[in-house]
Amino acid sequence: MVEFRRARHDDLPAIVMLLAEDDLGAGREDPSLPIQEAYETAFAAIAADPNQFLAVATDNGTIIGTLQITIIPNISRMGALRGQIEGVRIAASHHGKGLGGQAFEWAFEYCRSRGCVLIQLTSDKSRSDAHHFYEKLGFVASHTGFKKII
Repeated sequence: MVEFRRARHDDLPAIVMLLAEDDLGAGREDPSLPIQEAYETAFAAIAADPNQFLAVATDNGTIIGTLQITIIPNISRMGALRGQIEGVRIAASHHGKGLGGQAFEWAFEYCRSRGCVLIQLTSDKSRSDAHHFYEKLGFVASHTGFKKII
């Protein structure tokens, strides 16, 4: 049975491995051990921030997925909270088994429980399969996003 829970420090190598096994992540992540200090620092910051939730999906204790939710307070939309979902990865061995849908349903419920009225995400333009999946979940490509590496 798949369970979703807050990531623990000892989950960090498995999370980085999931990020690295992705086509885009393969060129920007380093899953070698010992884990890079930058990942340790990021994990500590996420764990200390009440508006961050780094989640893992487990199957019989094995990590098979991850995602991060950021709760963003806004002045717009009459001071509404929004949930930002990022870093969604499902282990290749579990693709096509409905886990992505389960992960998003879990994330939607988490965001509702925090009072969010809107959920948003970004996705690399090259991920056309992911875009179709997000549309099936009810997401609408309503905005154009921009990023700048600094």
